Amino acid sequence: MKKVMVTGVSAGAGKSTFAAELGKKLDIPVYHLDSIYWKAGWIEADPEEFRAAQEKITAGDRWIIEGNYTASFDIRMKEADTFIYLEVPLSVCLYRVLKRWLTNLGKTRPDMAEGCPEKMEWAFLKFIITTYKARKGKMRAYMQEFLEADLANQVIFLNNQKQIDGFIKGVCPRKSNKQI
Repeated sequence: MKKVMVTGVSAGAGKSTFAAELGKKLDIPVYHLDSIYWKAGWIEADPEEFRAAQEKITAGDRWIIEGNYTASFDIRMKEADTFIYLEVPLSVCLYRVLKRWLTNLGKTRPDMAEGCPEKMEWAFLKFIITTYKARKGKMRAYMQEFLEADLANQVIFLNNQKQIDGFIKGVCPRKSNKQI
């Protein structure tokens, strides 16, 4: 597990937090696609610039790239060795998105570009609600495609917080200092 895609069913699935924790455990640099896609003032990156940034990252030997942005999945999928997918319930996603908004109100999150203070719009919540079910099928199809592309590829499907926590805990567990 050296080139890892961390994806999720929706905003609020826990992708950013998971990727940051995994990066610390594995000592692999983490890249948040939101911080590449958005420019100060919530300006969208040029599609070619966004793709070029990902191509530069994926040329490296070790990386964790967090985010969906399925229009550029091809870049990450052809280079990744591991596809991690978080699929928590819609209610959890919505709760986390609202909590994140309240917690970071007026501030820019660490996984966002500078100059993009946290905001909330009804259109964003509506997007989460109306695309959740369809995304589940779409993401599972991507996982299958990833597996079929190379027999060495690994897919990790985590669908609740207990599985997510257990996975992080089990990755490179710290050795005990106890003497036997």
